[in-house]
Amino acid sequence: MAELTIRDALNEALREEIIRDEDVFIMGEEVAEYDGAYKVTRGLWKEFGDKRVIDTPITELGFAAVGVGAAMAGLRPVIEFMTMNFSVLASDQIINHAAKMLYMSDGQFNVPIVFRGPNGSAYQVSSQHSQAFEAFYANFPGLKVVMPSTAADAKGLLKSAIRDDNPVMFLEQERMYGLKSEVPEDDDFTIPLGVADVKREGTDCTVVARSMTVPLAMQAAEQMQSENDVSVEVIDPRTIKPLDIDTIVESVKKTNRLVIAEESHSFASVGAEISHQVMEHAFDYLDAPIKRISTAEAPMPYAKNLEELALPDVPKIVEGIKEVCYL
Repeated sequence: MAELTIRDALNEALREEIIRDEDVFIMGEEVAEYDGAYKVTRGLWKEFGDKRVIDTPITELGFAAVGVGAAMAGLRPVIEFMTMNFSVLASDQIINHAAKMLYMSDGQFNVPIVFRGPNGSAYQVSSQHSQAFEAFYANFPGLKVVMPSTAADAKGLLKSAIRDDNPVMFLEQERMYGLKSEVPEDDDFTIPLGVADVKREGTDCTVVARSMTVPLAMQAAEQMQSENDVSVEVIDPRTIKPLDIDTIVESVKKTNRLVIAEESHSFASVGAEISHQVMEHAFDYLDAPIKRISTAEAPMPYAKNLEELALPDVPKIVEGIKEVCYL
């Protein structure tokens, strides 16, 4: 096992897939000569050249459209958005073309394309650069939505996304690019899409977290164990769509309590969907109402102290666990 940052794990995945499949290429703003805005594509342009790592103008709708057309022609583009906030400009191509083409062509055209980049908040980048888009994209049939929280998950899931014959929204987290964890030293290491991971086993309460809230949930679980002798199970869905609801339901049947921690806003969120499905499949097992910890229902503030107040954190998750455990 090698210890890598999430940034370097993503870089490894891209490099290995470019070598493995001559149809894979990367396209986006500053991905080539500048090595990527967040250095995820560092070194790839120097190694593979202009045909495999392509810089684009600041035209998200345009280069997303080129990517969709290339995928329909048999290539496997990886489209990087400097932030998923900018993907809104390309949403016509993502939603109306990439997501629908297989259906509307009666199965004649697959669109094997990955749209990737940082999702959610960063550090004081304000309202227009701090939005979480997983619920938005998960709402449209035809799109798969992936959110890794560790370096191993980032590498294994990105390789699977690139090999998938369907369009995949691969949502990273800018705050997490520098986090380190162990990654298998295997050029063919993959993690299947649609399979959740139990990050920590427990018996008293289930916390479902994703992306940035996974390490927060892990810290909250350790705190609850040491201070209150409460055993918390932490589940990371990893793939938002398709959602592995079975793993979540089985955990709730064991613990009888559920807290959902997410960076997105609470209204019409992924957490709301998980809450509904758990109520549908495990209502009789619940010993307390489901608790959701979300970002404040307001545009993200620029001021550091207000940004911290708006986002989920360890104390908020701890309080949520205590609430459902009646402590």
